[in-house]
Amino acid sequence: MLSVPTLWVVIIFNFLAMGLVWVYVTRAYPKFEAARYWAGASLCASTGASITMLRGVIEPFFPLVVGGSLMVLACCLAAVGVRRFYDAPASWRMPVAVTAATALGLSFFVYAVDDIGMRIVVYSIGQAIGLLSTLKLMLGRHFNRTNPGARLACSIAIMILGLHVVRSTCAVLQIGGPLTLADFNGLQTLLMLLLVFLSLSWNFAFLLMAVDRLRNEVADLALLDDLTGVGNRRYLMQRMTEECARSERSGEAFALLVIDLDGFKTINDTYGHAAGDACLQHFTLMAQTRLRPGDMLARAGGDEFCIVLPGSTLREGAMIAERVLQVCRDDAQACTGVEIPIAVSIGVAEWTREVGAFPDRLVALADQALYAAKKEGKNRYALYDGAPSLAPGIEAALEAALFADQRSSAE
Repeated sequence: MLSVPTLWVVIIFNFLAMGLVWVYVTRAYPKFEAARYWAGASLCASTGASITMLRGVIEPFFPLVVGGSLMVLACCLAAVGVRRFYDAPASWRMPVAVTAATALGLSFFVYAVDDIGMRIVVYSIGQAIGLLSTLKLMLGRHFNRTNPGARLACSIAIMILGLHVVRSTCAVLQIGGPLTLADFNGLQTLLMLLLVFLSLSWNFAFLLMAVDRLRNEVADLALLDDLTGVGNRRYLMQRMTEECARSERSGEAFALLVIDLDGFKTINDTYGHAAGDACLQHFTLMAQTRLRPGDMLARAGGDEFCIVLPGSTLREGAMIAERVLQVCRDDAQACTGVEIPIAVSIGVAEWTREVGAFPDRLVALADQALYAAKKEGKNRYALYDGAPSLAPGIEAALEAALFADQRSSAE
């Protein structure tokens, strides 16, 4: 059976190695704040374990009180790291209060009543508070996603809590034999070995959480427009494909707005491309203030934007179009000096059974309405109501697109 000193050496190098890994992650990803707390937790645990190894060699205050309190502080820091991982507010009150209470409890059972079993209980309670504070966050869904690493970390935390309960119970009842300052009985040594293994696994689960977060951030960046920060064409078509499939299953329509900035080429030619980019960014900010929760604005390319309105009718699409037009008109009226007024034309279309699962068909319908708005004088919106196309050749192009979709699906 492993001796206590051997176990503590394993603990020290385990946490030291994980601390160095987290220090590297912190330097590589300085904005990933959770890594700082996890690095601090690992290094704090390694320091606490090193001090604890001195039990029986120096005065008991440092190995039993300071060492044990640092191990509890490490667990609390790891819990704060979990909170920062989910962008929840972090406070030092919990780590400081729990660590101070642990230090007082350990001191009492060292100097007032020399009871090694109760010291184990106090230490276990201190660690359990940190562990319990992480469970609710790790069990929930965040950003409409589940994090496999978080689920693993949650499962491991529950197992560690169970081991602390078993270890405390065995220590108080002296199950497995008496305990001494220099050595544990065989059962306590086994439980300590399991805690070391689970602690290492808990740290690896945090690494999985970090990898999954960074992977999702990279995937999100691939779906965002660099200039405006809204969804790009790829994300637009992905979202519209999902909405078309949902509408086919439920029969519930959704609406699409296709928006074009009027005179954008003139703005670029007159004021330069930097001014044109600024106009695109400014329009994005204005349009987003008029959208509802769940509506999605995307840049389809150039000066063309689309707004997807889930669960909305053509009439509701017209209401959103009027809101976007009005905010642009109000902004244009307030322009003075060198400020560039922005005007837009909008085409609105509604999903129908004829559109089916093909988002390109709905885009073509909204494009027809956009052409009608342009032909009527710009700075307005038009609805696609199934009337013949106002643009020569567009209807034929739409029919060709529909035929190509049907042929593709048949193949």
